[in-house]
Amino acid sequence: MVNTIKNPSDGLALQVTEPARKAGLVEENDGETMRRADARVYSFEGLLLVVDREEIDEAHIVELVKAAAGDTKTVRQAIDGKVQTARHGYQIQLPPARDAGFREGDPVPCHPAPNMLVISKRSLWDEEHGEDEPGRIAASLLTIRRDQVGQTTF
Repeated sequence: MVNTIKNPSDGLALQVTEPARKAGLVEENDGETMRRADARVYSFEGLLLVVDREEIDEAHIVELVKAAAGDTKTVRQAIDGKVQTARHGYQIQLPPARDAGFREGDPVPCHPAPNMLVISKRSLWDEEHGEDEPGRIAASLLTIRRDQVGQTTF
């Protein structure tokens, strides 16, 4: 899924309704929001890793962050973000996005895995694949997370 980075009054954010639902970052019942994840956003050059702080073990987060840092050869910062209600869906605040090279209006792929989203700049996205397919680095992180929870498909 590709949406563009927006800049509401509280900083950069991304509309993530479908991926957030699929990742379990939000839970709904009969159209009512029952839970929105407390998230932490890790930033690397051209890559953001959004994890549900309540649902992913620290050891698993360390493995994911280490893999992202190794693949991108960078590590910026980690800042708590919020999954917010936006219009008829959800958005995620991306406090460290500017440090990772994201700007308002950037089109960015967003890919879900259990309790996690991977958001990447197009420069890290494998252009020979379709819009809904992750690039190599994002695909690697998605595979690691699926292996952590024992899911082969998602």
